[in-house]
Amino acid sequence: MADTVLYEVSDGLATITLNRPEAMNALNIATKVALREAVRSAAEDAAVRAVLLTAAGDRAFCVGQDLKEHIGLLAADRETGSGQTMTTVREHYNPIVRALTEAPKPVVAAVNGVAAGAGFGFALAADYRIVADTAAFNTSFAGVALTADSGVSWTLPRVVGPGRATDLLLFPRSVKAQEAYELGIANRVVPSAELRAEAEKVARALAEGPTVAYAAIKEAVAYGVSHSLAEALEKEDELQTRAGQSEDHGIAVQAFVNKEAPKYLGR
Repeated sequence: MADTVLYEVSDGLATITLNRPEAMNALNIATKVALREAVRSAAEDAAVRAVLLTAAGDRAFCVGQDLKEHIGLLAADRETGSGQTMTTVREHYNPIVRALTEAPKPVVAAVNGVAAGAGFGFALAADYRIVADTAAFNTSFAGVALTADSGVSWTLPRVVGPGRATDLLLFPRSVKAQEAYELGIANRVVPSAELRAEAEKVARALAEGPTVAYAAIKEAVAYGVSHSLAEALEKEDELQTRAGQSEDHGIAVQAFVNKEAPKYLGR
C-alpha cells in the first residue's frame, strides 16, 4: 500500500490515514488506489470491528481530487481522445464509498480540517463524524463545473434534506464546524487538539461493542430511507432474527441479568 495512505489494525480497530498533508490530502491516482485497497481490507477483515478514517496534518481532511494532476490528465485525454480521466468515479470513488457505507462494522470519520468534494463525500459515507472546531465542509463540485460524485447526491440530502443539499451543491461555500453540527453533518465538534483522542475513544468503544447488531443497524437505516414502512418492518424482522441469534445477544442478556458489563465477541 502506498505511503500516501497509512493502514493499521490494533485491537479490532482499523485506522486509515490519508497521508498527503503537503497537498491538503488531495486525491491523486496513487492515493485513490491505496485508499480503495485500505477501505476494502478494513471492510472484509473479520478481525476488524470498527474503522477510523482520518488524515495527517491540521489543515485538511481531504480537499478532493488533486486538480494539479487532473489538469495534466485532461490534456492527455484531449490529445488521445481516450476519455480516461473521468473513469475515476467508477473505478475509485464509487468502490470507496460503497465499501464505507456497506461495511458490516461502524465507520468513524475524524475530520481535522477542510473536507471538500470527494473528501466531503468520504466523510458523509462514515456512520459517525467527529469534527475539529477548525474544520469546514464544502461541496466544491460546481466550482469546477462538475456535478456531485462520491455518493454526495445520495448522502447529503439524507443528512440535511433535499432543499439544503441542493443549495449547498448549487452555491458551494465553506460550512464551518458549528454550522455543520447544526445541519447534522457533524455528530460532535471538539477542540482541534482533542480530535484524535476523542475519535479514537469513540471508535475503540464501537470496536468493543456488539458487531452483529451494529451491522444490522447500518443495514436497517440504509434500507429504511428508501422503502415503505411495511417493507422496513419486514426488514427489521429479518435483521432482528439475525441479531437475536448472535452470541453477542446472549452475552448481553446474561450480563444484564448478572448486572455486569458485557464482553462482546463480535459474532
